[in-house]
Amino acid sequence: MKVQTKSLSFAFAPDAARAAQDWLAQLRDVRRMSVHTVAAYARDMATFSRFLADHLGEPADLATLAVLAPADFRAFLAASRRGGLQARTLARRLSAVRAFFRWLKKTHGIDNPALSAVRGPRLERPLPHPVPEARVAALFDALHAAREDDAPDWVIARDAAVLALLYGGGLRISEALSIAAGQARAVIAGEEFLRIIGKGGKERLVPVLAVVRALLADYARLCPWPLDDDAPFFRGVKGGALSPRMIQRLMQRLRGFLGLPETATPHALRHSFATHLLGNGADLRAIQELLGHASLSTTQIYTDVNVAELKRIHALAHPRSRTP
Repeated sequence: MKVQTKSLSFAFAPDAARAAQDWLAQLRDVRRMSVHTVAAYARDMATFSRFLADHLGEPADLATLAVLAPADFRAFLAASRRGGLQARTLARRLSAVRAFFRWLKKTHGIDNPALSAVRGPRLERPLPHPVPEARVAALFDALHAAREDDAPDWVIARDAAVLALLYGGGLRISEALSIAAGQARAVIAGEEFLRIIGKGGKERLVPVLAVVRALLADYARLCPWPLDDDAPFFRGVKGGALSPRMIQRLMQRLRGFLGLPETATPHALRHSFATHLLGNGADLRAIQELLGHASLSTTQIYTDVNVAELKRIHALAHPRSRTP
């Protein structure tokens, strides 16, 4: 599915409208951004063009874009805020405008420094919701008890192996399900690391715990489908590659069985991996490498989780917190 940028309508003057179309085409065809990201940027740019046409009294051309003042950009954000948009959407809208102007500077020589004087809305980073250590153990214990009526033993072994990679290795679902059978067999035979290609093509080595290796071996032994080296290791019941949706449904079933909150998702096991490592003394930089984060600041959010948990425990346990 592709975003048909030529069908989008911008309230710019013709030269700026062509530039916007070319920019979106570059995002789609050269930078290979996702369909949803390009569509969101297209909507934001269409909104920006309509605002400018109303704000300035006429469609903005490239010459006008080059001389917009900080007050013009702030007025755009203020109008968006009055429309009821939340801070995160406002930030994305400003990000789209910044990206367009960076492209204009590179391709058309239009350098408008006014944007650098405009601050976006302050965003509160949502804290991850890890599953407590004891509840993670309960997840694995519940796999047999919460199994679907017709689920064979190899499916239970498969589900345990996938969850073990999410929690024991901090993998994303897509990373776990992209493992080839040859990779898995090498680990089962004693290879200590899995080579994972994560977001942005970033490669990392993930150590494999003995318990994870054992679960992978159990699944490989029971799986009824041929596991050729280049084939997906994890299979659906009909032999095709296992869908992420099946793991999401698994976690939904386990949540209901154990009474866990809605935040107990497959990705929450990755959060649990990082949070539990940090809580047991692991170095933040090492956790960054294990997760494949490009920036340490992304990993630092797990320190906030631990601080929040410490505050909760303190409030529950401290004698002065108890009402007489």
